[in-house]
Amino acid sequence: MSKAARILFAGGGTGGHLFPAIAVAEALGKLRPDSIISFVGSADRIEARVVPGLGFDFDTIWIAGLKRSVSLGSLLLPLKILVSLLQSLRILHRRAPHVVVGTGGYVSGPLVYAAAKTGRRTLIHEQNEYPGITTRLLARQADEVHVTWESSLKRIGRAKRTVLSGNPVRLSLARIDASDARESYGLQPGRRTLFVFGGSLGASSINRAVRALTPRLVREDFQLIWQTGARDYSEFAPLGALYTGQVVVRAFIDDMDKAYSAADLVVCRAGATSLAELTALGVPSILVPYPHAAANHQYCNAVALSDRGAARVVRDDELHRLEHEAFSLLADTMELQRMSANAAALGRPQAAIDIAEAVLRLAQQTEGG
Repeated sequence: MSKAARILFAGGGTGGHLFPAIAVAEALGKLRPDSIISFVGSADRIEARVVPGLGFDFDTIWIAGLKRSVSLGSLLLPLKILVSLLQSLRILHRRAPHVVVGTGGYVSGPLVYAAAKTGRRTLIHEQNEYPGITTRLLARQADEVHVTWESSLKRIGRAKRTVLSGNPVRLSLARIDASDARESYGLQPGRRTLFVFGGSLGASSINRAVRALTPRLVREDFQLIWQTGARDYSEFAPLGALYTGQVVVRAFIDDMDKAYSAADLVVCRAGATSLAELTALGVPSILVPYPHAAANHQYCNAVALSDRGAARVVRDDELHRLEHEAFSLLADTMELQRMSANAAALGRPQAAIDIAEAVLRLAQQTEGG
């Protein structure tokens, strides 16, 4: 298009909805450096901290998710929806975007709906195998719906256009040499390594299960990189001191590329962003779905990988099985290689670029219209 594309993203509440939006925004900046990109989200969720820190303009709306229990928040929800729609209309008037991109979660609902009803081009991206309620409600309104899983296509229902794109990951995500990655953590370059994380906040149930198997890991000459989350760090950090040179315990790991590259096997939750990264890099995994995820979507995500031979699934209430699953895989080179190949076959590392190109095509149609 002849003039700068103005693109407005709406998505957040959780990192799983936010980070795909950021990945597409960064891809847009690569394809069209003159793009004018801004975000809409909640004032008290992860997007309010992360988005301004990346240098993007950020507007807030007053909205919250649907609560299953009666509370003040649930009683205020109808008012919040009305206010957020009015706020969205005001933001649309001020930002005048060529395209509005919704990446799921309650945050994206009011803006995408308002944009569609006022004749603006809209694109929705759905990360999870079982589409969220926002995607299902807005699919008919959007110009395009992009999904991560082929099995999601039949779950979307009627839509103007559905596209299998994969889940966007940042363009900088890349494997480095495994030996170099392990040495950067102070570990042995040739020793088989397990990487465990439970999301940015950690997962106490996974942490407790890993503590139980750590002595055996050390005895059998395996290594462990373990992100506990800040909440649990003080409880489990002494294991890193006790087993220096074989166990690394961190509250947070910023250089996830390095941790993935060091790992022969990963144990983690089954959030959509984690699975996109695992498949983009071809990393075998044991997935422990978060049991309270909406519509049990993490379990659906995990099964989608397991059915394709890329992962094993251990339910949160079955974590007594984790030790057996982990050691059987760590000892089986051929199975790890098979799972790695299957994971890589599912990966779509170009998803961010593909979706960014779709956004620019919609922007071109806007200008042409």
